[in-house]
Amino acid sequence: MVLWGTLVNAVLIVLGTLIGRALRNIPEKMKETVMYVIGLVVVVLGLQMGFESQNFVIVIISLVFGAVIGEWAKLEDKLNAFGHWIERMLGTKESQGSLAQGFVTATLIFVIGAMGIIGALESGLSNEHGVLISKGIIDGFTSIILASTLGIGVMLSAVPVFVYQGLIALFATQISLIIPEAALDLFITEMTATGGVMIAAIGLNLMGIVKIRVANLLPGIIVVAFLVTAMFKFNLM
Repeated sequence: MVLWGTLVNAVLIVLGTLIGRALRNIPEKMKETVMYVIGLVVVVLGLQMGFESQNFVIVIISLVFGAVIGEWAKLEDKLNAFGHWIERMLGTKESQGSLAQGFVTATLIFVIGAMGIIGALESGLSNEHGVLISKGIIDGFTSIILASTLGIGVMLSAVPVFVYQGLIALFATQISLIIPEAALDLFITEMTATGGVMIAAIGLNLMGIVKIRVANLLPGIIVVAFLVTAMFKFNLM
């Protein structure tokens, strides 16, 4: 089953969230300290990913144009509206901001990076799911920590993870035939770096240092794809 690894990954995120929600009634001061710790770890994770870039100009251009597109489309507002709708559907007492924050934080952490793409390609090409199952275990433990402070919104990240990795797995053969290996490697590297900056911004938000509308930066990932395509098309490598 081509989608087995992706399915396991998504299910482990859901299970981790449910476990994390069972731990939500921790003392307020402890919760605050845990939130700061999570923020620090997320910042370090994002910086580590950002430093993987081979051409930081791609990262800068992608984030700038991504921010322009995201602000124009008001993605953050739409995501908050979506969170408010989910809140009503689930009958939760969480604020729309907390739902949106949990969803965006978890989605970026679980989607951005090499393991998702490489694992999905492996699932699609050879029906081997070891990488995605390993990623699912990591995501599951991470979702326990995130859900204990950020709430049920973390669970919603299982949907984009399943769709994103599932599509790559289903079309892995076509992807390997159409996209040169060097171009795919560059895209993975620069997407990871661009997403890493976004993740670092999320960490700063979690610690209350700044308030960056991270959701409005998401189109930057698409800009990376266009830039990498243009570089290979016009032999700018």
